Amino acid sequence: MLLLGALVMARPALGQAEEFTLDESGEWVLERAPAEGSDEAVMNEIAALLASDQPAAARALADRWIRAHGDSDSPWRPRAFLLRGDALAAMGREFKALFDYEREVIQRFPQSEEYVLAIERELGIATRYARGLRRRWLGVRILGAGDIAEETLIRVQERLPGSELAERAAIELADFYLRRGDLELAAIAYDLYVANYPNGPNIRRAMEQRIRVNVARYKGPEYDGSTLIDAAEQARAFARAFPAAAERTALDDRLVQRIDDALADQMLAGARWYLKRGDRPSARFTLGRLIRKHPGSPAAQDARAIMVKRGWPVPEDEPGPGGGEP
Repeated sequence: MLLLGALVMARPALGQAEEFTLDESGEWVLERAPAEGSDEAVMNEIAALLASDQPAAARALADRWIRAHGDSDSPWRPRAFLLRGDALAAMGREFKALFDYEREVIQRFPQSEEYVLAIERELGIATRYARGLRRRWLGVRILGAGDIAEETLIRVQERLPGSELAERAAIELADFYLRRGDLELAAIAYDLYVANYPNGPNIRRAMEQRIRVNVARYKGPEYDGSTLIDAAEQARAFARAFPAAAERTALDDRLVQRIDDALADQMLAGARWYLKRGDRPSARFTLGRLIRKHPGSPAAQDARAIMVKRGWPVPEDEPGPGGGEP
């Protein structure tokens, strides 16, 4: 009979070295357990306390081990600091946990397997802060933590570029800027997400949100309209990539038409400003350009009326240079 004992299920890495084999009856049998009192056994005990919802006891045990071995060359140090951070986070002391994750694991042990785990823990805390969780002060959550969230979400992307964690941090950062009302940074962050993660799980939402953000950045006809131009191009790209979603959310030709009308309004406002200043050549040029670029807009109808009233040839009727009031 084929011996199934050759099939080994081993938890990878430090702190998870119990080994099991599958016996002939199909049961997993423990082949090796860490020696009682060993560093490995202590790490397993801390993890077990966390798993049984005893974070205070887990922290106390981690503290004792770290006091005894924190400055040694033990290979278990990054695991101990990670577990203590986990205990602190489970106790609602996530800000203090960041010190263990950042200073004790990420900065001191970048080659350890706990490095990525610590970054993932930081991302989890930063996400909660970005979504409104406040820091404790005198036992009460009253301190804003947006600056910590922002810095941490940026660091995750710098440390693990192109990774799943970086992708999650990128979309969370963009959403954070949007919730905070910083539309310029939100537009940049969504742009970066689209550029860096064209096949990412949040690509549709990022493309949709950057359109809405750029439309919202437009302050009116008297202001710069470049964000509307960006939004129109982005709407076309969104409609090509997600036609059904674009139709459902009206981020398609209907939005492009509204943007076109808004840009026409901006040009009409500029022409009227020239008229108020007595700059008739500039006004005439702007009105003609408006009609040619946005012929179907309501502003184009107003522009035609102004030109007719002043005796200026309307572009589609204009036989050539000259004619009309200068």
